[in-house]
Amino acid sequence: MRARDPLTIGQVVERSGVAASALHFYESKGLISSTRSAGNQRRYPRGILRRLAVLRIAQRMGVPLAVIAEAFARLPAGKAPTVADWRRLSASWREDLDARIRALTMLRDQLDGCIGCGCLSLKACPLRNPQDVMAGRGPGAHVGEGTP
Repeated sequence: MRARDPLTIGQVVERSGVAASALHFYESKGLISSTRSAGNQRRYPRGILRRLAVLRIAQRMGVPLAVIAEAFARLPAGKAPTVADWRRLSASWREDLDARIRALTMLRDQLDGCIGCGCLSLKACPLRNPQDVMAGRGPGAHVGEGTP
């Protein structure tokens, strides 16, 4: 095999640690792409390994696939993301990650004050019902209806 030859799905699985089913899923969502060999087998450009690494790191950070897809759409097609590409992508996600960190920190710090009630719609609950905004939804608990 030459250094420029495309990779088979087995080679991508082995080198990336990503399951073949995940590769198919990512491809169906437009996050990665492959070509087909004469025998109709998937072939991936070598740059797919770096793209998969970026994708998996972004997922671990909690970045939704739709946001990753938007970011990947701004990358040059058919080319592995560069260090500069990664810096640009990660900088664009920083604000959202910082907001989630603040929300999780608040949850951690305030959780012990409400864990025993189970109702999640108390006027005093700063996590689920700040300033009693759910009062307008009527009496009782409003579990599963999303945050106000």
